[in-house]
Amino acid sequence: MNGSMIGMIAIYAVIIALVYLFLIRPNSKKKKEEAEMRNNLEIGDEITTIGGIVGRVVAIKDDEDALIIETGSDRVKMKFKKWCISSVDTVKETPQSATTEKKGLFSGFGKKKKDAENDAPAADKKPKV
Repeated sequence: MNGSMIGMIAIYAVIIALVYLFLIRPNSKKKKEEAEMRNNLEIGDEITTIGGIVGRVVAIKDDEDALIIETGSDRVKMKFKKWCISSVDTVKETPQSATTEKKGLFSGFGKKKKDAENDAPAADKKPKV
C-alpha cells in the first residue's frame, strides 16, 4: 500500500515537471525575449507591428509606453503602444569581439597546415620561392 502511494506521487511529479519543461518555461522565455526586444528599441529602427504595418521609429515616449512610427513614402506618422510591436527588422552590427574566434587550448586543433599558415602573423610569413 505504501509503495504504490509513493509510485503515484512520483508519477504526478514527473508529469508536473514535463508540463513545466515543455509548456511553461519556453513560453515565459519567449515573453522575456519579446519584452527585451521592445525595451531596446531605438529611433531609426525598422519595425513591423502585430497588424502587419511596417515603419521606422521616429519617437519613443517612455512615459506613455508608446512610440511613433513613420510609414510609406508620404511619411504618415502613427502612434502605437510598445506591446503591439511584432519584430524589429533593423539588422544591428554585432561587436567585433563577439565575432572573432576564441583562442583556447585547442584553438589550432584540427586545422590543416595551410589554414595554420594563413593564421600566422604577416611578419612571420616569408615569400615562397
